[in-house]
Amino acid sequence: MAYNPLEALLAGIAFVGILALIFWPDKGLYGRWQQSRRLTQRVLTEDALKHIHEDEMNGRIPTIASIAGSLHISQNDTAVLLTHMQAEGLLQIEGDSIELTTEGRTAALHIIRAHRLWEQHLAEETGYHEVDWHTIAETREHELSTAELDDIATRLGNPIYDPHGDPIPTADGKMVMPQSQPLSTLPVNKAARIVHLEDEPETVYAQLVAEGLQPGMTVRVLESTPQRVRFWANGDEHTLAPLIAANVSVVPLQTQPDIVADAGEPLSNLAIGETAEVVMLTPACRGAERRRFMDLGILPGTQITAEMRSPSGDPVAYRIRGAVIALREEQAKYIRVRKLEVPLVSDHPITGQKQ
Repeated sequence: MAYNPLEALLAGIAFVGILALIFWPDKGLYGRWQQSRRLTQRVLTEDALKHIHEDEMNGRIPTIASIAGSLHISQNDTAVLLTHMQAEGLLQIEGDSIELTTEGRTAALHIIRAHRLWEQHLAEETGYHEVDWHTIAETREHELSTAELDDIATRLGNPIYDPHGDPIPTADGKMVMPQSQPLSTLPVNKAARIVHLEDEPETVYAQLVAEGLQPGMTVRVLESTPQRVRFWANGDEHTLAPLIAANVSVVPLQTQPDIVADAGEPLSNLAIGETAEVVMLTPACRGAERRRFMDLGILPGTQITAEMRSPSGDPVAYRIRGAVIALREEQAKYIRVRKLEVPLVSDHPITGQKQ
């Protein structure tokens, strides 16, 4: 075949283009692969720091096996990772003992602070469902700088607990640790306040969310057996297996409030034509939703009447402070009310007609 200079030129250009695609600084495939590898290494390092810190705080001994299980990698890869972390001054490893250095503890607290502040941001400033907060924060925690965390904390009012009740480290690493006990150990007929819901594993947390439980709620145990824990919370009776109830942390109350009578019932229970008085907004009503309800005047003492139901049954129109507002059932459940007995209209003393 005869030599064709044009084809050779085109082939050369194509070859150079392929090399550029692969090796172009930062933008090439090789550069992106390196960046991805470095990011994966950093994420694994930060997740390992979180795991080791959590073990230290709970009196557990971190092991290669426990860290590997938490990170979902092999024990061989975990051993390589820990060796790298020790070389960076984050860990002190002696035999089977794995401990955080001062630098490692500072790094762990930064990532924990990022995770919990972002969860608080999701709860107070977005419409994400609470079962999604943890998963979203798991990603965002690795992207936030110290300055960004300070800005978020200031905007949120420097919260000391996240929406699950976990303490949020301050900028200098301090945390307020509540003295609590599992709901499963609370004596029968003893009132307490929920201060923490364990958000892992997800299946357990999803069950607690489905029960409508939230930090800040007052509870009273009605029955506690090896088979079940039955208790009042938020005006409803709940039943959990002891293993699940152990994931709810409470602080006993000195006084014993009448939590059954005070909490009312969900607004969604109101039949068309019935009127009720608002008792409270549940702790599960947070962020923009809570602010919207308060702007509408849905406050303790406000009277609400169920006016009409949509053809599909949801939403329902309620009359609130002279305005008719449609609320979905899931929104109405956030509003606890006490039904009012509407007095019969008396006869006019002269005409005998109804007034």
